[in-house]
This record gives sequence, structure tokens and C-alpha cells, in this order.
Amino acid sequence: MKDRPIGVFDSGVGGLTCAKELLRLVPGENIIYLGDTARMPYGVNTKETLARYTNDDVEFLQRKGVKLVVAACGTVSSNVPAAQIKNLSVPFIDVITPTISAAVKATKNKRIGIIGTPATIKSGSFASRLKMFDKDIQTVSNGCPQLVTLVQEGYIDEDNFILNSVCKEYLAPIKAFGVDTLILGCTHFPIISKVIQNIMGNDVTLIDSGYETALEVKKILEMLKLERTQPRDRVEYYVTSQPEEFDRVANIFLGDGSDAKAILTDIKD
Repeated sequence: MKDRPIGVFDSGVGGLTCAKELLRLVPGENIIYLGDTARMPYGVNTKETLARYTNDDVEFLQRKGVKLVVAACGTVSSNVPAAQIKNLSVPFIDVITPTISAAVKATKNKRIGIIGTPATIKSGSFASRLKMFDKDIQTVSNGCPQLVTLVQEGYIDEDNFILNSVCKEYLAPIKAFGVDTLILGCTHFPIISKVIQNIMGNDVTLIDSGYETALEVKKILEMLKLERTQPRDRVEYYVTSQPEEFDRVANIFLGDGSDAKAILTDIKD
């Protein structure tokens, strides 16, 4: 069981922000990443459709023999609880719980902003669970569908005019609310965190859901005594469409001379 890989999935490349942190934080662990690029973006779908997509993703990873599944997707984490996943036989970690915990610890004025996909924001999952931690916390949220598309298409440069213009528009109501903490509720967003930080100002703490989730995975592996003791020897990337485009953007996300090569697959096989 210990030698099995960790499974990570997202609708596209966004979950690579979590995968990158896993590669760093648990250096002995093998990883299988699935980007369901044929059906992205997930954030515009109904809960019923999201549940179906999630079941397909998890089933694929379990067929690959993973020991743990990470939903590195804010939309899935907000709308599809583990109870709705059929035949789930391994631990399942979403991005919400560790992200909220970090945000509550970070805020001083108890004003927290949340950005994510429209489906994530509509679900109210981050806001409602923040209130469960502390009823005095005030939140302001905004769905940012264009940011997912821009990141997915590689518009991530800090001085990119289009990216900055879109970010300013989305972040305006968040900034006006006077938050001191901002949850990046979509795993696509940490890749443009410098742009977001520039707009929000250095006095606002950004909470990276990918990093916080990877940290949670490390804790769970230790708690369940599932840590792999040998050096990593396997990292695989699967996509459901356009592997060449995934490779291009993935290597920007992963950095450090990464040479990610995606394998095209039909997750229904």
C-alpha cells in the first residue's frame, strides 16, 4: 500500500499548483495526475454533471492503483462531497478544509475574500464553512471564470495587460470590502498570485489552496503511516484532450526545468 502513487485530478492544468507542492513536500511519493481537459472548465456545470465527472476521474485514478485521491479542484471540492463518489476505497482529500483552516489563522480583521469559479462561489462552501469556524468572520466572494481560461491558455505573465485588466475588475469588490486575507479558491490562481498580490497590496495575505492541500496530504500520509520510504521513480500526467497544449502550460506551472509529457487517455476505458 505504501508504494502506491498519490492520485491528483483537476479539470485541466490548475491542479498542477498542488502537484508541484506535492513534488516538493513529499519527495518520495510517486504521483499520477489527471487533467480532464476535454471537459474543462468544470466551473460552469451543474452539480449533477460535476458529480458524474468526479466519479469518472476518481474511478480512473483508482484503476491506476492510487493510495489516496486529491481533488485539486475548487469546483469539485465545493460541490461533490466524498459521499457522492461511488466505490471510493481510498482516502479522499479536497482543497476546502485545509484552505479554510489557513485563512482563519491568517486573518486579523476577520474580513476574508474568496475568489474561485462561478460554481465554487455559488455553492457558498468556503463562506459557510468559514462561518462555522468563527461566526464573526465576514466574507466577500467573486466568481472569476475568465481567469481560469486565461491561465489555461498561458496568459500568466506578471505584466500582461489583459490579465491585469481582468484581475483588477474581479478583485475590485474584494478590495473595496477591506479584506486582510484572500482565499485563492481555484487551483489555477496561485500561478498568477504575483498579479493578484500587486493589485490587493502586500498587507493582504493570499491563501494558496494548492499549497495548503499538499500540506494536508503530507499530514494524512504521516497519520495513516502510508509514507513511501523509497525515492520517487514515477510521475505520470494524463489528459483527456490536447496533450501538447497541456505539456506547454504544465512546464510553465511546474518550472525548474520540468519536462512534463502528458499521456492522452479516455478515462472511461
